[in-house]
Amino acid sequence: MMNLTRFRSLILLVGLACFTASVFAQSGAEVRLYVLDGGELEASPSSYNLLDAEVGSTLLALSSFLIVHPQGVLLWEAGAVPDQERVMEGVGARQIVIRSDEAERPVHLGPSLTGQLEAIGYASGDVTHLALSHFHWDHSANANTFAHATWLVRPEERAAMFPDEPLHNSARPMTYAALRNANRIDVTAEEYDVFGDGKVILKAARGHSPGHQVLYVELEETGGVVLSGDLYHYPEERTLDRLPRGDWDVEQTKAARVAVEEFLARKNATLWIEHDMLAHRSLKKAPAFYR
Repeated sequence: MMNLTRFRSLILLVGLACFTASVFAQSGAEVRLYVLDGGELEASPSSYNLLDAEVGSTLLALSSFLIVHPQGVLLWEAGAVPDQERVMEGVGARQIVIRSDEAERPVHLGPSLTGQLEAIGYASGDVTHLALSHFHWDHSANANTFAHATWLVRPEERAAMFPDEPLHNSARPMTYAALRNANRIDVTAEEYDVFGDGKVILKAARGHSPGHQVLYVELEETGGVVLSGDLYHYPEERTLDRLPRGDWDVEQTKAARVAVEEFLARKNATLWIEHDMLAHRSLKKAPAFYR
């Protein structure tokens, strides 16, 4: 006869196994896209050759996205403020983030990233893949939390993140330091099929940073969407054909925009400009999702 301690242990193990299985299978065979609200950034359109009067909002949205695929769970972007650095839990609180070049960037906080994941039934450990559009501070703040996941990165971007000599730029290297020794896939293809079925594709869009990339997600009901990273910040850059002042290589950014437009047409997909404040406000946020 099984003793009580062994019986309880067996029940616990079965329960944990069932929970883990349910987390990864909760979307069935479909792909789901969750929008995670990272708050708002006070910004100046002049950095992108725009006037305040030309934009719908000078504020920039901050966001991350969870893509749930039958073969894995991908976090795209890791937020602007590390959860452990939040000065308070109150949504909307104003917090100053200091970059490695000592520039101060004012952020109005959204909910914590891990808290939003928990609200839809995911622990940080359930994330199997991590991909960033690029390494700048407002996209990589919680990267260390997901260093257990398989990191999908372009070699030139990783080289920029871990240079021989520290650089003073628009990054905060301490927030992604754990990725240095993370299990990773070096993405070299211009279009990399993450799960092998064409549903989630990383596309090169170099220019804003050396290995900048965008993410395509094919959804059964919503259709194809491309998450822009920092290919654009304001939608008016796209409609008015304005190029930013401070990109790593503006000519590459210009070429990348042409290539992404061609990709959008080929895939019949919609571009979601991640920093577009007005568009961001209209998106449904987690725990709601797009399918």
